[in-house]
Amino acid sequence: MLRRGYESVGPCQLEKSVKMNVSLRLARSQDRPRCSELLNILSGVPASREAIFRDETFELLLTNDRGSLVIAEEAGKILGLASISYNLALRYDGEYCQLEELVVDPVARGKNVGGLLIEETVKLARGRGCKEFGLYLLESTKHNQSFYEKYGFVLVGDEMRQRL
Repeated sequence: MLRRGYESVGPCQLEKSVKMNVSLRLARSQDRPRCSELLNILSGVPASREAIFRDETFELLLTNDRGSLVIAEEAGKILGLASISYNLALRYDGEYCQLEELVVDPVARGKNVGGLLIEETVKLARGRGCKEFGLYLLESTKHNQSFYEKYGFVLVGDEMRQRL
């Protein structure tokens, strides 16, 4: 299956080769240390500090039952991640998806890693049958509004939303 220059290379339909040799895939257990480093960047926590999440939480996310964790990597190095949660709501008569974290290593900025991660998480949510995809803009992230608008999100209060 080809999609805007992305070539499917794996049976899980998520592994894709993309421009600049950046590939996207679902996270694996062995990715935990690097995911912890990236989340420390996002939260401003010193790299030497312990992980901000427990092993159980990370492993639960890997099941893709209540959420998914998508990894962007190049030459075996993880450049970024996006985590999403799947939530049940009566107002949607089913599930909707929420972006929980999106972080790209500062050395990888400019490679469209964040955009690739957003596109892939939206695709996962749509494929799961989610009715909507949302994310919260915090005071510290309001400067990202135009980035999300490029990917079809619209501002609704303090949230960016996209009908799927």
